[in-house]
Amino acid sequence: MNATLAGWLQIIALVGALALTFRPLGDYMAHVLTSTRHWRSERLVYRVGGVHVDSEQTWSGYLRSVLAFSVVSVLFLYGFLRLQNHLLLSLGMKPISPDQSFNTAASFVTNTNWQSYSGESALGHLVQMAGLAVQNFVSAAVGIAVVAALIRGFTRKKTDRVGNFWQDLTRVVLRVLLPISLVMAMVLVAAGTVENFHGFQSITAIAGQHQSIPGGPVASQEAIKELGTNGGGFYNANSAHPFENPNPFTNWLEIYLLLVIGFSLPRTFGTMVGDKRQGYAIVAVMALIWAASVAIVTANELHSVSSSAGHAAGGMMEGKEQRLGIWASALFAVSTTLTSCGAVNSAHDSLTPGGGGMTIFNMMLGEIAPGGTGSGLYGILILAVVAVFVGGLMVGRTPEYLGKKLRGREMKYASLYILTTPAIVLVGSGIAMALPGERAAMLNHGPHGFSEVLYAFTSAANNNGSAFAGLSVNTVWYNTALGLAMILGRFLPMVFVLALAGSLATQQPVPVTVGTLPTHRPQFVGLLSAVILIVVGLTYLPALALGPLAEGLH
Repeated sequence: MNATLAGWLQIIALVGALALTFRPLGDYMAHVLTSTRHWRSERLVYRVGGVHVDSEQTWSGYLRSVLAFSVVSVLFLYGFLRLQNHLLLSLGMKPISPDQSFNTAASFVTNTNWQSYSGESALGHLVQMAGLAVQNFVSAAVGIAVVAALIRGFTRKKTDRVGNFWQDLTRVVLRVLLPISLVMAMVLVAAGTVENFHGFQSITAIAGQHQSIPGGPVASQEAIKELGTNGGGFYNANSAHPFENPNPFTNWLEIYLLLVIGFSLPRTFGTMVGDKRQGYAIVAVMALIWAASVAIVTANELHSVSSSAGHAAGGMMEGKEQRLGIWASALFAVSTTLTSCGAVNSAHDSLTPGGGGMTIFNMMLGEIAPGGTGSGLYGILILAVVAVFVGGLMVGRTPEYLGKKLRGREMKYASLYILTTPAIVLVGSGIAMALPGERAAMLNHGPHGFSEVLYAFTSAANNNGSAFAGLSVNTVWYNTALGLAMILGRFLPMVFVLALAGSLATQQPVPVTVGTLPTHRPQFVGLLSAVILIVVGLTYLPALALGPLAEGLH
């Protein structure tokens, strides 16, 4: 089978699998978030945590719970990393430095999973399992919990309650993430992914050389790493490592896992608001952006005019795994940068200017197509609010979305949400380029070097976690600056999302009239897509012009 046919077949199989999962998984998550019954295991968790599960919270109370849980998680993981040499299964690893421990703790708690360390040579098994893997579950659940609160803001009327964070968190972990991860981990093991408690084993290779092979509980972390759009690899090479991603089937399965919840949540949204057409409109926008990005990156990697000499010499396989090839590498790169996953199966630094620039632009969209677990849906719903507001201005009436009026207060929250992440990215990149010591960390000069810095802050602030490579980030300044970018990029938008949820929940729904903008038709899909591209383009175009666009033109 030639590479082109194999590439098309894996894309068709992926789209088919996601389409088959969309309805059952979306409806199941809606049931999980709306059910009035509690499992025994959940009641045990509530009892241990002292949670009054039958009492709901205001948006500010919900936010305080999110922040308190996240602060405790950061401190817990920081302590794990600093004290790992005293823990079981440490494999003789040294404690992580204070700045790198802060960066790593902030990274995994914010669902970013940016890594400035080499996993197999820096962390023991207990830290990987009880520290990092646990955060892979709960950080993903936090995102779904926040979007559940926003959806309740649309569905409820004349109340200040948006749900109970502790109930949402527990249910998502126990009913959604754990069962799927367990099944998929076993599938990965059967397909060849490593799962053991070995440390470094010394072997003699065929040519007679001695080599140390690192083992570990890889498959169990790989499943939730992709399903929860986390992305932190057990090994430094991430999903390019054959122990994490041994063959084309596991590569396809990992792409499916990192997309499946994000593409199914719009169905959850449509079910919870009582109008499934709304979910279809949202997923259509996500699918259009994803498909366009796949086409652009794949075309650039296969036929880039600016790298014709590289193609002629076979150079476009630089940074890619031979067992996976260009099509699978491009599909993975697009899917991981359009979600907040950050797992990589190739070096994005080695992509063509068009392909690498598109991966940066994917993250700049705000991780919405389909985005991270929960965060992708609430991000695109914020942009839907903006699109409805623009539509309302066109017809000269107060805009309404799902029966709720979008007044000045709601639009302020939406505007602050949209402006927060670009501000973090551009300010952080600007400061890094203004400091001679931090410019020296770039391994390339000119536009490509700037792209490395821009990619790093875009990845951190958008809680993606993938790296462009070519940038030495394990310094006190970068560990601290990128750690702060992750925290601000995660929790400041959540403040505005939950505030918007609370504001919407207090309203009395208004009836649909002939002047109401239909938000389930193809026209709205086009309007929302245009708003997304225009908002992102106007915000980031100058920075992109200095980096990948300048490199491509050169």
